[in-house]
Amino acid sequence: MVCAIVGLGLMGGSFSLAMRGYFKEIIGVDHNENHCKSALDLGLVDKIVDIEDLKKADVIILAIPIRGIIAVLKELSQLDLKENCTIIDFGSTKKTIIEECPENIRKNLVASHPMAGTEYSGPLAAIADLYENKVMVVCNIDESGEVQRQRAINIFEKLKMKVKYMGADEHDRHAAFISHMPHIVSFSIANAVLKQEDKEHIVTLAAGGFRDMSRLAKSNPHMWGDIFKENKKNLLDSIEAFKSELKKAKAMIENEEWEKLKEWMEMGNELHKIM
Repeated sequence: MVCAIVGLGLMGGSFSLAMRGYFKEIIGVDHNENHCKSALDLGLVDKIVDIEDLKKADVIILAIPIRGIIAVLKELSQLDLKENCTIIDFGSTKKTIIEECPENIRKNLVASHPMAGTEYSGPLAAIADLYENKVMVVCNIDESGEVQRQRAINIFEKLKMKVKYMGADEHDRHAAFISHMPHIVSFSIANAVLKQEDKEHIVTLAAGGFRDMSRLAKSNPHMWGDIFKENKKNLLDSIEAFKSELKKAKAMIENEEWEKLKEWMEMGNELHKIM
């Protein structure tokens, strides 16, 4: 089989490293010339091609931002793709991708979201075990063709991923609380500290807790701005829920309700008992 990867950054590059030997050939597409050169130098792809060449592929991985995924799907709908071509997108939200996927290639699409990643980006960030033991969420699977479903599942098994199924609406709401809102919080923490503290004190006093909380603020603003835009309503709901808890904590501290604050923190401890 020939696999085409659109987007040769962390996600696409890591997919290639993990799947070397599974496919006869891996070809790549990326609008960033530096990414293309690095992907070739690192052996992530056998060659760089144009979108038109994707009609030769048996599997197409879309590892780019959400609006880019939708734009490429529209381009693919105009190509004479192989009948059983399997398109797997790695978009962080699913509803708009599924809704805007052209009807003539909807059966080819397996709408997926790998719950994996790091705060780094680009081909040099690719790691072979990025997906191992991580969850792959597959949405609205009944709308995908039978051949495409099985082929995608075989690929996820090869990646050693745990596959979970859910509807796109359900996925996008859960992702807002568990993934998207924490990124907003991390960016907020980073900006709050930058506006209050000088660089010397940040370097001197920043320990594990601050580094952990601010780590996500190293994430790619272009990519995450795209995600926030696509999942606006759910993200706003999650921010409101976070604000509510922050207000409770503030009120307990202002009123010196230390026992209530302790109970509130103990409730938060419960989260890691189920993770």
